[in-house]
Amino acid sequence: YERIMAQAQKKSSMPKDGDDKLWDDNLFGGSEAPPAAAGGYTAKDIEVLEGLEPVRKRPGMYIGGVDERALHHLFAEVLDNSMDEAVAGFADRIEVELEADGTLRVTDNGRGMPVDPHPKFPKKSALEIIMTVLHAGGKFSGKVYHTSGGLHGVGVSVVNALSEWLKLRIWRDGKAHQMEFRMGEPVGPLAEVGKTEKRGTEVHFLASKETFGNVEFHYEILAKRLRELSFLNNGVKIELIDQRNGKSENFAYAGGV
Repeated sequence: YERIMAQAQKKSSMPKDGDDKLWDDNLFGGSEAPPAAAGGYTAKDIEVLEGLEPVRKRPGMYIGGVDERALHHLFAEVLDNSMDEAVAGFADRIEVELEADGTLRVTDNGRGMPVDPHPKFPKKSALEIIMTVLHAGGKFSGKVYHTSGGLHGVGVSVVNALSEWLKLRIWRDGKAHQMEFRMGEPVGPLAEVGKTEKRGTEVHFLASKETFGNVEFHYEILAKRLRELSFLNNGVKIELIDQRNGKSENFAYAGGV
């Protein structure tokens, strides 16, 4: 024991006057500063990322990585919006479709995302603000949704940022609207495309291969999440359809809480 303690004290002893180094190279990897630290650090080195650019540059900060789990987090963000409409009493049906081309479509019969001009940005629709601005939504004040599953997520704007393309269809107030985005940027303005008796929101997107590499959604992962939500939310009919192989499943548990 005494021999071990003596060796430890020798290794941890403070440097003496005249010593060239203040630490053990074996512990800290040498005394030379890294190349980046050797240069200047001034105002010009401070980046200001605007819009959805931070999400595309550092997706891991928003969805925890770029792996399979992170890819399926995109689905969870879109689904949470539909489920919030159901929890608030405005929707009773949600449909999730895995398309043959690898895209994912989530449709609900809720109120539909708002399409009128935003008060702070009158030249843009509220829909465009929701899809292109981080931390924009109707869940912060508690006036629109008393409870929200999506409040603690990163928001559908992050899904938009990390999708090669995303298409929205909105049915609201007797009118049908649509809008398309590519890599988070609007392809064109929100367009009114006809009259309708339907209401609700459809989000259809292709995740970015550049970000995720493999963008294949797995049926069982989606089904597990839908099954859990169905148990927790009484009276909401949820359907999962896989157009790749014709598989489908209905989730509607009368005993849900």
